[in-house]
Amino acid sequence: KDWIKATTTAGGHRRFLRQDVEEFARQRGMELSSDGPPRVLVVDDNRSFARYLADLLASQPLDIETETAHDGFDAGRKVLQFDPATVLLDLKMRGMDGFSVCRQLKDDANTKDIRIIAMTGYYTPENEAKILQVGAEACLAKPFDKAVLFDVMGLDMTAETKSLAGNSGIDQHAM
Repeated sequence: KDWIKATTTAGGHRRFLRQDVEEFARQRGMELSSDGPPRVLVVDDNRSFARYLADLLASQPLDIETETAHDGFDAGRKVLQFDPATVLLDLKMRGMDGFSVCRQLKDDANTKDIRIIAMTGYYTPENEAKILQVGAEACLAKPFDKAVLFDVMGLDMTAETKSLAGNSGIDQHAM
Protein backbone atom coordinates (compact mmCIF):
# COMPACT_ATOMS: atom_id res chain seq x y z
CA LYS A 1 0.00 0.00 0.00
CA ASP A 2 3.08 2.28 0.13
CA TRP A 3 2.10 3.92 3.44
CA ILE A 4 5.76 4.15 4.43
CA LYS A 5 8.66 4.50 2.01
CA ALA A 6 10.89 1.41 2.26
CA THR A 7 14.12 0.15 0.78
CA THR A 8 14.94 -3.49 0.24
CA THR A 9 18.38 -4.72 1.26
CA ALA A 10 20.50 -7.11 -0.77
CA GLY A 11 19.39 -9.81 1.67
CA GLY A 12 15.72 -9.13 0.84
CA HIS A 13 14.83 -7.32 4.10
CA ARG A 14 12.75 -4.15 4.08
CA ARG A 15 14.14 -1.15 5.93
CA PHE A 16 12.41 2.07 6.89
CA LEU A 17 13.97 5.39 7.85
CA ARG A 18 13.21 6.35 11.44
CA GLN A 19 11.79 9.74 10.46
CA ASP A 20 9.38 8.08 7.98
CA VAL A 21 8.06 5.73 10.69
CA GLU A 22 7.73 8.64 13.14
CA GLU A 23 5.80 10.68 10.54
CA PHE A 24 3.53 7.71 9.80
CA ALA A 25 2.79 7.29 13.54
CA ARG A 26 2.23 11.02 14.08
CA GLN A 27 -0.26 11.22 11.18
CA ARG A 28 -2.28 8.41 12.74
CA GLY A 29 -2.13 9.64 16.33
CA MET A 30 0.11 6.76 17.39
CA GLU A 31 2.79 7.02 20.04
CA LEU A 32 6.10 5.22 19.55
CA SER A 33 7.95 3.88 22.54
CA SER A 34 11.71 3.72 22.65
CA ASP A 35 14.09 1.75 24.81
CA GLY A 36 16.66 4.51 24.43
CA PRO A 37 19.09 5.41 21.69
CA PRO A 38 19.95 2.83 19.04
CA ARG A 39 22.97 0.68 19.90
CA VAL A 40 25.57 -0.37 17.34
CA LEU A 41 28.39 -2.84 17.94
CA VAL A 42 31.33 -2.40 15.57
CA VAL A 43 33.35 -5.61 15.19
CA ASP A 44 36.66 -5.27 13.36
CA ASP A 45 40.14 -6.58 14.18
CA ASN A 46 41.58 -3.26 12.96
CA ARG A 47 41.22 -1.25 16.16
CA SER A 48 41.66 2.17 14.54
CA PHE A 49 39.01 1.43 11.90
CA ALA A 50 36.59 0.10 14.52
CA ARG A 51 37.11 3.24 16.65
CA TYR A 52 36.73 5.46 13.58
CA LEU A 53 33.35 3.90 12.71
CA ALA A 54 32.18 4.04 16.33
CA ASP A 55 33.13 7.73 16.56
CA LEU A 56 31.47 8.49 13.22
CA LEU A 57 28.21 6.87 14.34
CA ALA A 58 28.35 8.46 17.79
CA SER A 59 28.61 11.89 16.10
CA GLN A 60 25.11 11.42 14.65
CA PRO A 61 22.37 13.72 15.99
CA LEU A 62 20.30 10.55 16.63
CA ASP A 63 22.49 9.87 19.70
CA ILE A 64 23.68 6.39 18.71
CA GLU A 65 25.42 4.38 21.43
CA THR A 66 28.43 2.46 20.15
CA GLU A 67 30.76 -0.25 21.41
CA THR A 68 33.64 -1.98 19.67
CA ALA A 69 34.89 -5.56 19.63
CA HIS A 70 38.05 -6.77 17.94
CA ASP A 71 37.46 -10.47 17.33
CA GLY A 72 34.61 -12.94 17.07
CA PHE A 73 34.81 -14.11 20.68
CA ASP A 74 34.81 -10.53 21.98
CA ALA A 75 31.82 -9.83 19.71
CA GLY A 76 29.82 -12.64 21.32
CA ARG A 77 30.58 -11.32 24.79
CA LYS A 78 29.74 -7.71 23.86
CA VAL A 79 26.47 -8.73 22.20
CA LEU A 80 25.32 -10.24 25.49
CA GLN A 81 26.48 -7.26 27.58
CA PHE A 82 25.65 -4.35 25.25
CA ASP A 83 22.49 -5.71 23.54
CA PRO A 84 22.99 -3.94 20.18
CA ALA A 85 20.25 -3.42 17.61
CA THR A 86 22.85 -3.54 14.81
CA VAL A 87 26.25 -5.18 14.39
CA LEU A 88 28.74 -3.89 11.82
CA LEU A 89 30.76 -7.05 11.28
CA ASP A 90 34.13 -7.54 9.58
CA LEU A 91 34.28 -10.87 7.74
CA LYS A 92 37.98 -11.67 7.98
CA MET A 93 39.24 -11.87 11.56
CA ARG A 94 41.55 -14.27 13.36
CA GLY A 95 39.92 -17.00 15.39
CA MET A 96 36.19 -16.82 14.81
CA ASP A 97 35.52 -15.04 11.51
CA GLY A 98 32.50 -12.88 10.66
CA PHE A 99 30.69 -15.73 8.91
CA SER A 100 30.76 -17.81 12.12
CA VAL A 101 29.73 -14.86 14.29
CA CYS A 102 26.78 -14.09 12.00
CA ARG A 103 25.69 -17.73 11.90
CA GLN A 104 25.80 -18.03 15.69
CA LEU A 105 23.86 -14.80 16.24
CA LYS A 106 21.17 -15.78 13.73
CA ASP A 107 20.88 -19.32 15.14
CA ASP A 108 20.25 -18.05 18.70
CA ALA A 109 16.64 -17.16 19.57
CA ASN A 110 17.87 -14.29 21.80
CA THR A 111 20.01 -12.62 19.11
CA LYS A 112 18.39 -13.62 15.81
CA ASP A 113 16.71 -10.21 15.35
CA ILE A 114 19.94 -8.21 15.53
CA ARG A 115 20.64 -6.48 12.21
CA ILE A 116 23.99 -7.56 10.81
CA ILE A 117 25.79 -5.48 8.21
CA ALA A 118 28.96 -7.16 7.00
CA MET A 119 32.03 -5.29 5.79
CA THR A 120 35.19 -6.62 4.23
CA GLY A 121 38.42 -5.61 2.58
CA TYR A 122 38.30 -8.96 0.73
CA TYR A 123 35.05 -8.51 -1.15
CA THR A 124 34.04 -11.18 -3.65
CA PRO A 125 30.56 -12.03 -4.92
CA GLU A 126 31.03 -15.43 -3.23
CA ASN A 127 31.74 -13.83 0.16
CA GLU A 128 28.73 -11.57 -0.23
CA ALA A 129 26.45 -14.49 -1.15
CA LYS A 130 27.79 -16.56 1.75
CA ILE A 131 27.26 -13.86 4.40
CA LEU A 132 23.80 -12.99 3.09
CA GLN A 133 22.90 -16.68 3.19
CA VAL A 134 23.81 -16.93 6.89
CA GLY A 135 21.71 -13.89 7.78
CA ALA A 136 23.43 -10.56 7.16
CA GLU A 137 21.31 -8.00 5.39
CA ALA A 138 24.13 -6.36 3.43
CA CYS A 139 27.83 -6.70 2.65
CA LEU A 140 29.93 -3.57 2.12
CA ALA A 141 33.30 -3.64 0.37
CA LYS A 142 36.00 -1.62 2.16
CA PRO A 143 36.68 1.17 1.61
CA PHE A 144 33.04 2.21 1.41
CA ASP A 145 31.37 5.58 1.18
CA LYS A 146 29.92 6.93 4.44
CA ALA A 147 26.68 7.74 2.65
CA VAL A 148 26.35 4.08 1.63
CA LEU A 149 26.90 2.95 5.22
CA PHE A 150 24.32 5.43 6.52
CA ASP A 151 21.86 4.43 3.80
CA VAL A 152 22.20 0.71 4.57
CA MET A 153 21.74 1.46 8.27
CA GLY A 154 18.67 3.61 7.55
CA LEU A 155 20.30 6.78 8.90
CA ASP A 156 19.92 10.21 7.39
CA MET A 157 23.36 11.75 6.75
CA THR A 158 22.95 15.30 8.00
CA ALA A 159 24.93 18.35 6.98
CA GLU A 160 26.50 18.31 10.47
CA THR A 161 27.68 14.74 9.98
CA LYS A 162 28.98 15.49 6.50
CA SER A 163 31.16 18.27 7.88
CA LEU A 164 32.38 16.05 10.74
CA ALA A 165 33.10 13.24 8.33
CA GLY A 166 35.02 15.32 5.83
CA ASN A 167 35.00 13.77 2.37
CA SER A 168 32.42 11.16 1.51
CA GLY A 169 34.70 8.11 1.61
CA ILE A 170 35.97 6.16 4.59
CA ASP A 171 39.57 7.16 5.20
CA GLN A 172 41.79 4.40 3.86
CA HIS A 173 44.45 5.07 6.50
CA ALA A 174 41.89 4.18 9.16
CA MET A 175 41.47 0.73 7.64
